[in-house]
Formats: sequence, C-alpha cells, structure tokens
Amino acid sequence: MVNTTLSNAPVRSPFEGHATGNRPNATGQVGVQLTAGMLPSVTLISTWISGLPALLDALTTVFGDTVPQRIGKTTRTEFGLLARSGPEEFLLVGDDHGDRTTLLRATVGADTGSVTDLSHARCRIHIEGPQCRTVLNKLFALDLRESVFAIGDIAMSGTHHVPSTLHRLDTDAFDLYVFSTYAYDQLATVLDAAQEYGVALQPG
Repeated sequence: MVNTTLSNAPVRSPFEGHATGNRPNATGQVGVQLTAGMLPSVTLISTWISGLPALLDALTTVFGDTVPQRIGKTTRTEFGLLARSGPEEFLLVGDDHGDRTTLLRATVGADTGSVTDLSHARCRIHIEGPQCRTVLNKLFALDLRESVFAIGDIAMSGTHHVPSTLHRLDTDAFDLYVFSTYAYDQLATVLDAAQEYGVALQPG
C-alpha cells in the first residue's frame, strides 16, 4: 500500500523563519528589495562532450531556433527560461508547475543525454534596487558592469564556497538561484550584506 500522506503535504519553503518587511538603515532608507521563494519548475538537461550535437538537435526540435548557443546566455521560451548553464548542459526554469521532464525525455533519449527534475532542489532570491549591485559586489567575484555581464545573461558563482547562479534581469535587478539545502543561510547572508543600505524582504 502506498502512503500518499507525505506526497500530498505542502512543501515547506527553506526560507521560512526569516522575518519579512522593511528594515531601514540608520538614515531611514531602503535601498534594496528582496523576494525569496520556491520555484515551480526547474529542469536540468545535460549530456557528455560527444553528445552535444545530438542534444542541440533534440532541443531545437522542442524550442526551435531559440536554443542559447553560448554559455551564460538565456532565452525565453513557451516552457520558461532556457539557460545555457554549462558546456554540455542547459537549465529550464518554468513559470508554472507543468511537467517539463516528460516533454523533454520524449525528445532527449538516454542515448542523447539526461533530463533531471530539480524543482525540489532549487530556490530563487530576487534582488533589486539602487544598491543591489553594491550588495552583490560584496558577495560575488563577478564583474557586474553591463558591458561584461549583459541583461539576460547568467553567471555561475557562489558565496562562502556554496555555488549559486546569478541571472541579470535589468541594470539593477537580478535573480539568484540557490540550492534549497543552503537557501536559508544564503538569504541571511544577502540580508546582512544589504542592511547598511536598508532592505525590504517579501515572500516569494
């Protein structure tokens, strides 16, 4: 007999416990706005070096000519944000809870690559505001100038040896994709770095 009690239970956000609301700095300013929450759908699509041409062909069948060709580039598709996250891998971040793995496995066979559902394992911290780049420069060894890190691009980085992925949405707006396991502490780190500029935290 299958126990469905746990499978039907609501997923607890790893950010639970952080107090939301405004935390102005000493001068009453709030220069950074944060939103933290779960992601509805995250799918990793990967292959090996010799399998890349076949994987690109398979992804083109699904996404058309929108497949990012360079590492760090992203594109918006009908199934969500498709990012070239590595030499032989892509990350698909969906906007809803739709089943992407079944769709992709129908095209990306075991002889081409692998399709892994990471929805339970990734979370998102959204950061924006006039001081957000100053905060990020405290935490990540990245050049955040738009001439180097363009709007729409992603970059792999991390804080305190914990990996994460930064996605630039605008000049002063970023999404930070973090491992669910470390999400609570990573949000605490961002909050601490932003406190001197004033920070507001809202649930995702």
